[in-house]
Amino acid sequence: MAETAEQDDRPEDPTQRRLDQAIERGDVAKSQEIKTLFVLGGLALAILVLSGPITRSLAIDLRGFLMNAHLVPQDGAGLTAAGRHALWAWLAAVALPLGLIALAGLAGGGIQHRPLWSAQPLKPQLGRISPLSGAKRVFGREAFVQFVKGLLKILIVGSVAGAVLWSDRDRLDGLARLEPAALLPILLVLAMKLLGGVLAIHAFLAAGDAVYQRMAWLKRQRMTKRELKEEYKETEGSPEIKARLRQIRMLRLKKRMMTAVPKATVVVTNPTHYAVALQYETGMAAPLCVAKGVDALALRIRAVATEHGVPLVENPPLARALHATVDVDQEIPVEHYKAVAEVIGYVLRLRRRPA
Repeated sequence: MAETAEQDDRPEDPTQRRLDQAIERGDVAKSQEIKTLFVLGGLALAILVLSGPITRSLAIDLRGFLMNAHLVPQDGAGLTAAGRHALWAWLAAVALPLGLIALAGLAGGGIQHRPLWSAQPLKPQLGRISPLSGAKRVFGREAFVQFVKGLLKILIVGSVAGAVLWSDRDRLDGLARLEPAALLPILLVLAMKLLGGVLAIHAFLAAGDAVYQRMAWLKRQRMTKRELKEEYKETEGSPEIKARLRQIRMLRLKKRMMTAVPKATVVVTNPTHYAVALQYETGMAAPLCVAKGVDALALRIRAVATEHGVPLVENPPLARALHATVDVDQEIPVEHYKAVAEVIGYVLRLRRRPA
């Protein structure tokens, strides 16, 4: 009930930033069943590939020890040396299978998430020693799910193992009376049959658990509306600050435009609504827009242009088109070359006329 209420308080899906932060803390979606599946696979591979060489190596060492047992000193030093030799022989035989199984377990974790180095899980947290938090972990929904999952796994894997060995039930009674040389191949076949069946059913269990763990992880990362707003402010900035910055940029742009209008060659206008100031000098690839505006700003551009003797040319279609397609400090688009050239040519002809 408490977990359900807590989830209801977090109705928003997690953002990508929230998920990245969880991964950096070491909180990732991981399925223990996938690791178990890989460990079982490594065990099966070790038995299938390495059981023969390991058995022969141990048999040779044991045979040599038994044949020369009478040569082993009976004092403490001799027995210690013999025990040490037997221990090293056993470790040398099982080192490769154990290493293969360990690598399989690491691979089971590696395919679920990239390697992480985080000290966050090691930090002391008071919530871990809280009796209330401990009760939630023991009697919560997640604990119940893990209990049911473990019980089902025991029942399913046990049933599969029983079904695999049922066909060989008549042979099991006679295995105790066989010689070791004849017993080992039979045990190898039975072990591989058992591991094969367990691996097959465990693959389905691991796939289902991986999906469940991913969904549970995403649910743990859900956010409240307040957390979502705070994250938006951290990433995008406060709306008030953004509006203020936008206002400052507009003021600076207007000031810069008013400074550039006296240098313009012509101001194309729509009598009262639009004004676009263009600058053209010999050697320029295309005329440059140095200022533009609508309504009050357009009137201001017209006033500054009139004050400094910049010609005003009324051409409503061209003024609207230039205002919509070109930004300040950019060259005019190619499609307006002809119309602008006519306007600038007209202005230049006016300048060449005698007063």
